[in-house]
Amino acid sequence: MSFSKDDLLLYAVTDRKSADFGVLYEQVRQALEGGVTMVQLREKNLGDEEFISEAIKLKELCESRGVPLIINDNLAVALKSGADGIHVGIEDMPVSEIRRQTGEGFIIGATAKTVEQAQKAEREGADYLGIGAVFPSSTKQNAVRITNEQLNQIASSVSIPSVAIGGINLKNIEQIKCNKISGIAVVSALFSADDIKTAAQQLKEKAKAVAEK
Repeated sequence: MSFSKDDLLLYAVTDRKSADFGVLYEQVRQALEGGVTMVQLREKNLGDEEFISEAIKLKELCESRGVPLIINDNLAVALKSGADGIHVGIEDMPVSEIRRQTGEGFIIGATAKTVEQAQKAEREGADYLGIGAVFPSSTKQNAVRITNEQLNQIASSVSIPSVAIGGINLKNIEQIKCNKISGIAVVSALFSADDIKTAAQQLKEKAKAVAEK
């Protein structure tokens, strides 16, 4: 699946709270109906076999909506499931090694908290950056916070698109002041909502106001 910065407008990162995959699948379906533009499957406590099985099912669902499916951290799962790409943190497999193994056309996202990390990821072949945490995050309580000024500096230091992440919700999204990001990545604001479809619609409208035109 081809990738453009528009895919980052409303980037949904899954937050598994139920042991039942059917619940997660339904949540993602509702999020897609609400207009999310990219989905990242994040599973920290699954073996590869179950992770791959989930990814295959979600890939089919996302593909039916023309939305890329990204796998968090695990390259083997991403490749074996046919996912569109991977997102890696600063301490995960180097972007250069992933690009060497996958070639062009495979989407690679990388976390960046500094200008140096951003530029390194771009040099090594990343397609986009996830920059944050821009607010306190309930899913990553030890995440390093960055200011609006730092967000601007990091996003402006590279030519690849960026998405802001970390504790973003409907109440604080307008506090993001950066004309260089292409969208927002959300976890709890979407998947903890009572009405996921409506939350996605509202978040997407607000994301349009902060994203680079």
